[in-house]
Amino acid sequence: MNVAILGAGNVAWHLSRAFIMSGYPVRQIWNRTPDKAADLSFEIGGNSISDLSQIKDEIDLVVITVSDSAIEKVASLLKLKEHQILVHTSGSTSIDILKPYAKDVGVIYPLQTFTKGIALDFSTIPFFIEGVDSRLEDKLLRFMGTVVPKVIAANSDQRMKLHISAVFACNFTNHFYSIAEEVLKEAGLEFEHLKPLILETANKILKTYPKNAQTGPARRNDVNTMDKHLEVLSTHPDKEEIYASISQHIVKMYQKKAEDLK
Repeated sequence: MNVAILGAGNVAWHLSRAFIMSGYPVRQIWNRTPDKAADLSFEIGGNSISDLSQIKDEIDLVVITVSDSAIEKVASLLKLKEHQILVHTSGSTSIDILKPYAKDVGVIYPLQTFTKGIALDFSTIPFFIEGVDSRLEDKLLRFMGTVVPKVIAANSDQRMKLHISAVFACNFTNHFYSIAEEVLKEAGLEFEHLKPLILETANKILKTYPKNAQTGPARRNDVNTMDKHLEVLSTHPDKEEIYASISQHIVKMYQKKAEDLK
């Protein structure tokens, strides 16, 4: 299968390598900034194109990796042949957005955070696949199954919830790391001190459910400790608000769990 990738950011950088390593040449790269397309195509040995009308007939799979807000705009500029499959890689964008622009459309969504230049082990990354019909979905599942070992069929509603879950588990957690770093800096301490704790917490949920791994004052409903923390944070109302809101949510979750067990 010959591939064209539209976009030259983090996802494009990683996916292009995954396809090539699996024996699928990435023949063409397009980006709205032509220099970025040229840079990526030089790295992977493909050809950059400056206009979407330059996609060749030999291309079997066109992969849109641009930002969610730009997917439909890019798709609308395409004039694909009947045999060419058009997919996007977004977690929170419906497959429906592509339907006006090609006969065979789908989604290839990798559940991972990508940073250009930092290698990933693709054998551990789940890819969630959707096709416009069962025929195409099976084709995409078989194809991606030759690229990565973990492929799962998921419709647009399921994928949206996957993306929301990823925001909670990854993006929000990372933001909390940033808040923790600010609190430590104010005390003249380094974020480095938290890394063993972070690793142990992450390791725990590899062995049990997150609810079972929860610890801390809110889990114990330790009001005295939480009040002390809130007093310290009172000079930073934004952090105080976040601490209070999350703590309250944890308390309620475990109160409900205890009631359910009665």
